[in-house]
Parts: sequence; C-alpha cells; structure tokens
Amino acid sequence: MAKNKLISRFIEEQIKQLRESERFGTANNYEKTLRSLMNFIGDRKLTFSDFNESLISDYNSYLIKRGLMRNSISFYMRILRAIYNKAVKQKLAVRKELFTDVYTGIDQTRKRAVDEKIIYKLYELKLNSNSPLALARDIFIFSYCTRGMSFVDIAYLRKSDISGGVIRYYRRKTGQMMSIKLESCIQYIISKYVSKKSIYVFPIIKSPDSDKAYGQYRSAINIYNRNLKELSKMIGLECGLSSYTSRHSWATIARKHDVPISVISAGMGHNSETTTQIYLKSIEDDIVDKANAEMMRIFR
Repeated sequence: MAKNKLISRFIEEQIKQLRESERFGTANNYEKTLRSLMNFIGDRKLTFSDFNESLISDYNSYLIKRGLMRNSISFYMRILRAIYNKAVKQKLAVRKELFTDVYTGIDQTRKRAVDEKIIYKLYELKLNSNSPLALARDIFIFSYCTRGMSFVDIAYLRKSDISGGVIRYYRRKTGQMMSIKLESCIQYIISKYVSKKSIYVFPIIKSPDSDKAYGQYRSAINIYNRNLKELSKMIGLECGLSSYTSRHSWATIARKHDVPISVISAGMGHNSETTTQIYLKSIEDDIVDKANAEMMRIFR
C-alpha cells in the first residue's frame, strides 16, 4: 500500500525533484533534515503509517537532548512538516495535526538592521573600483535599493530580467514574481558590472551548468559575508554587516518613514505580514516604549 512507503525513500525522491527544478537551497535543507531524521530513527524502517504525533514528539526530544537551539529545532520541524504535507497531497498519509505540540516558529535573533547614516557612509566609502570589497559594497547597496533583494536572487539576476525601466524576477525562495522600478542608483550599479560576455548582471555565476552555478553561488556568499565584515571595520561599525543586513535595514528604515507594514510586506515579497513583523520587532518595541514613556510623564 502507498502508506507503507518508506519516509526516507519519499524524502529522497523530493530531493531529486528539487534538484531537477534547480531549487538547490531547498534540496539541501531536505538533505540536512533527512540526515538528522535517519540519525534519530537508526535502523528502523519507518513508513507513513508510523508517521504520528508520538514520532514527532520523540524526534523533538531527541533534538533537544542534542543541545540544538529553538530556531534549529524549528527548522527541522518546519521542513518535516512540509514533507508530511506533500505526502498528504499524494495520498501517502492521512492529514492529522501532528505538529501542534512542537515549536515551528522563528525566535527573534539579534538586531540586524543599520540606519541610513551607515548605509550612506558605506556608499561613500572610497574603494578600488575593481576590488572584491567594492563589489561587496555595491551588491549591499544594490540589495538595499531593490527593497532587500536577497543575495541568491542578485547572483542569479539576468540581463533579460531588466526591460522597460523595470527589474522583474522570481524569488528563488518562494517563486513569487517581483517587480522593481529601475531607480538611478540601481542603474548606476548595474552599469558598473553588466558585461556582454555574461547573461548575468553581476560577476558571480559564470558556469552554464546548474550544479556548478549553485556551487559558485555558495562560494560567493561566503566571500561576500567575509568582505562585509571587513567593510564593517572600515566604517567603524561594531556589529558586522551580513548578507541579511541590507534586507532588514530596508524594512526597518521604511517603517521609520511610516510606510505601512502591508506595503513593506509586499515590497519584500513576504507571503504574510507575520514574517514582516519578525523583521520589525525591535523597531515596533521602540515605538511602544516611546509611547509608554510619554504616558508616564504625569508622574514626573
């Protein structure tokens, strides 16, 4: 019967399909979850008939005992839930609420945003135009100017994605279509790097082979983050910049300019405002604290 299909076999099939669709990041997340799950179940041959609330609870306890943080445990649970939902759609499992007693949220991490003064200071930094540091700086500014475009989408951005004064691309994380007006600051950075020899805007991916291209992207993001840390030192920033900072900064600065959360959410390509709220948690707390301080003036 279908429900007797091994869970491990089903996940392996999903990984293969994801790689064929060039969704390498998600495929890697599935592989990581599969390795963790196999370490947990050992030699047991689990099928979807064994996929129940008790199994999820035991796996959750296993991850806790291994010393994983809540966000790491949530990562595995969310991936496993996505796999389970796919199995339900294929009628390999019966839909049940199996993840209600385990954490599948995202805890707020340390503040990643920087203010406009830091963004401008980085923009004005004098650098050798052909240096890796200049490329890292320009990609960071480009990301900020394009409403926090993620590094993976910047790496895979093609010249054909730009026409009629608009950048149109599909987010590799969600598949959502994004449309961004080509402002002068964006066009300026593009003109510095676009080449007739490449189909891509930035000199990050060079191979036409999808597997090699993904490897080049993974290598590039590591180099990018190292260079951002070096740039942080150069502008005297104690908390180092990262590939996420430009995205968080755009959201935070937009909110400070009273842009509605719904608009920020749409601008970043979030599927819900809940995700946007995670980005804005620290600034929203500041707003509430200031309002509360005003109310306490009666006691002064």
